[in-house]
Amino acid sequence: MIDMLTIDYNAALTTTSLVVGTLVFYVLFAKLQVKLKAIWLNPMLFTIILIAAFLMIIDMPFVEYFEATSLINGLVEPAVVALGYPLYQHLNTIKHQWKSIVLLLTLGVLLVIPISLILTMCFIALPEIAVSLSLKSVTTPIGISLTEALNGNNSVTAFAIILAGFFGSLFGVPWLNFINVTSAKAQGLAIGAASHALGTATISKISYEHAAYGSISIILSAVSTAIISPILIPFLFTYFS
Repeated sequence: MIDMLTIDYNAALTTTSLVVGTLVFYVLFAKLQVKLKAIWLNPMLFTIILIAAFLMIIDMPFVEYFEATSLINGLVEPAVVALGYPLYQHLNTIKHQWKSIVLLLTLGVLLVIPISLILTMCFIALPEIAVSLSLKSVTTPIGISLTEALNGNNSVTAFAIILAGFFGSLFGVPWLNFINVTSAKAQGLAIGAASHALGTATISKISYEHAAYGSISIILSAVSTAIISPILIPFLFTYFS
């Protein structure tokens, strides 16, 4: 009985330490980013790098860390839902443009999936990697679910989604400004479609309009991808069989 209590106590202590440590790392990087005014110093990315190095040092499997920090993972859904507030603020404007928005985002999905899959098959010729990379521009839960259904690799999908979010949040707005796409609506739609929640959370600091259009882009891109990819991806593979 004492041994069981000891094991439970140690497990609880480990869980608490990992949760607190992860949050502390994130907050420190967030404060450092604000202090240095360096957009490249993304708190999520650098926390991931630091945690990955820490897990390698203490030889802890990622699965064990993931289970221990399930409390943090449970906060992802409310965080994404919170992006719906600026969407509500601009709902009347968006309602007048919904047909154009749906058409543009659907065309984006129809272009991005084939381009990613065909290029991957041409250079790597690994179907599961091609599936995973073709689903990089969608929210993580949907991307992983679709990857499983289409026989992709979950780890590659998750990593690709993180990279898409990071690069979009870091370079998205500067690149769009460089090519003279300066409209808040256009930037929000582009970043939301390509870089999902991480990119939208970053551009929400620019304006509520960016956040609103980024949020609607996340939703509609995810829906379009969920409907189109199970049909389009198997069809594309017929040309590589």
